[in-house]
Amino acid sequence: MNINPNKTLLLIVDVQNDFCPGGALAVNEGDAVVAPLNGLANALSAKGGRVAATQDWHGQDHCSFTHWPVHCVKGTKGADFHPNLDLNPVTLIIRKGFRQELDSYSAFFENDSCTATGLEGCIKQTNIETVIIGGLATDYCVLYSAMDSRRLGFNTIVISDAVRGVGLPEGSIEKAIETMKSNGIEFRTSQEILDIL
Repeated sequence: MNINPNKTLLLIVDVQNDFCPGGALAVNEGDAVVAPLNGLANALSAKGGRVAATQDWHGQDHCSFTHWPVHCVKGTKGADFHPNLDLNPVTLIIRKGFRQELDSYSAFFENDSCTATGLEGCIKQTNIETVIIGGLATDYCVLYSAMDSRRLGFNTIVISDAVRGVGLPEGSIEKAIETMKSNGIEFRTSQEILDIL
């Protein structure tokens, strides 16, 4: 595996208070992704790479609240990024799920699979070839983002120690990982990636 830092994007997915311990839709050990993501973001940025982050950003009566607890309501503390996440290397923030009747798991498209978030256009303009993904949650927003990244033609790597999953329904994390791997998405530890940057 070779990575050209100048053509690489680190995509930090939904590392927000509501998805971390104590939040409205907490992922078990969700805050454990922060340290490896900070390390990678700073290392990649220092070598000319790009760092983007997504933020779930829902209205008060968002359609997803019929399926999930009320979470990441725009302007609330729950929607804020985790306080320990270093945003200094982040040059692009994509807010998703703000359309009232349309949820958005992927960083690239809303759940109708055709309404673009704008991420693809932004990174293609900067000649990105490789997208490295970490964040929350493995079996939902990370899965959908990685699959879209691969479908759009980017080399796609998921950081194995910088993702955590919801686990609903049972077995969903394992199924998501299997699906990603079978579609050519690589899994590497943050240290493995740091070693080749």
